[in-house]
Amino acid sequence: MRSALARTIRSTAILVRDRRIPRPLRWAGAFGLLPIPGPVDELVLLVVGALLWLFYRDRFSAAWEEAARTPHAY
Repeated sequence: MRSALARTIRSTAILVRDRRIPRPLRWAGAFGLLPIPGPVDELVLLVVGALLWLFYRDRFSAAWEEAARTPHAY
């Protein structure tokens, strides 16, 4: 489970830096990475993930694969 969470965070960080994705969506992804107590940040990540999956599926898949190839930081 920890590996899936780390891969999700890495792929989100990759997508936040992708200039081909609109800035408000990237800002929402960056907001979702903040350590905010409660379910707010997780909810934002779910919404951003759904939007990326629906409208930016190719970039989302590329970031997911790149995150899998990235070595673990722990």
